[in-house]
Amino acid sequence: MKNTFGESVAVTLFGESHGNAIGAILDGMAPGIKVDEAFIAKQMGLRRSVSSLSTARKEADEVQILSGVKDGVTTGTPIALMIKNGDTHSKDYENIRTVARPGHADYTAYCKYHGFSDTRGGGHFSGRITAGLVAAGAIAIAALSELGIRIGTHISKCAGISDRGFEHYNDDIAALGDMDFAVLDTEKSEQMKAEIAKAKAEGDSVGGVLETAVIGLPAGVGEPWFDTLESVLAHGIFAIPAVKGLEFGGGFSLCDMRGSQANDPFVCDGDTVKTATNNNGGILGGISSGMPILFRTAIKPTASIYQSQNTVDFVKKENTELLIHGRHDPAIVHRARVVVDSVTALILCDMLALRFGTDFLKNGGRA
Repeated sequence: MKNTFGESVAVTLFGESHGNAIGAILDGMAPGIKVDEAFIAKQMGLRRSVSSLSTARKEADEVQILSGVKDGVTTGTPIALMIKNGDTHSKDYENIRTVARPGHADYTAYCKYHGFSDTRGGGHFSGRITAGLVAAGAIAIAALSELGIRIGTHISKCAGISDRGFEHYNDDIAALGDMDFAVLDTEKSEQMKAEIAKAKAEGDSVGGVLETAVIGLPAGVGEPWFDTLESVLAHGIFAIPAVKGLEFGGGFSLCDMRGSQANDPFVCDGDTVKTATNNNGGILGGISSGMPILFRTAIKPTASIYQSQNTVDFVKKENTELLIHGRHDPAIVHRARVVVDSVTALILCDMLALRFGTDFLKNGGRA
């Protein structure tokens, strides 16, 4: 099982949903970067289960920094981040260890690990493991912010209800930072919440689309061909549970345009080269153009629903029916957005370090 991602700045995930602890090891961060534990706690709060829109499982998600940070700054050595599990109900999974929950990794995990993987709560495949990504991502987000690089994600669509798009990047990203339910149009927020509540009342779930913007990233980051900025971002984003699609800029809508519509005309704004439009999402030839990076992530409906479903016992090789118990989210799109922010930040730190050197993350290339 490969649990490490990144080259110069790398993150490794560990733990299982109902094990003693989960967490991440962040390696390659330059020495001297400020680590604000209050900001880490704030980011963890954005992923945490809140209100009736989320699972009833309540975890403190307190992050313990075991190494790599001294006197509030990074030392340059691996940063070990641990989050203890507390509110586990493992008995909910005792009778379905060999039953494939539709939409889950139970069967594929069995095929790969021959029945030895931890099945409680989804084990290492659980969305709970993303808590480690958020903890590590908080350090990356703060480091990028010091360089003037900011990331924001909102719920572009949920249960068929659409939010407005980014209009004023600085203001919109700033506003999203403190939202538990990250929607730019507050009226649409209430409509989405109502649809989530309706699905929950029917024992069902809903999905959605997240839209992410990155501003302040310099031009020239990324590689042609196999390590394009798009492909590395896609690699990381698709590792997030429930992600089933990704598009940059105009994405699939570009297929219905002519080249005269899809192309982004170049203009000079003083000494800065820009494009008049941003259909390509701030990336050309796999390399950042200096325009806002813009992409959308498709999040499928939560796989765990409270309805009877046809499935199999993959050990007995028998057809069966499954009605799950336990505690599950009727939607995860609102909790997933901080995970997308975190993964994006970790990838950008890695790409910047590869392009300009690891110390760039501390001083932006200044001596």
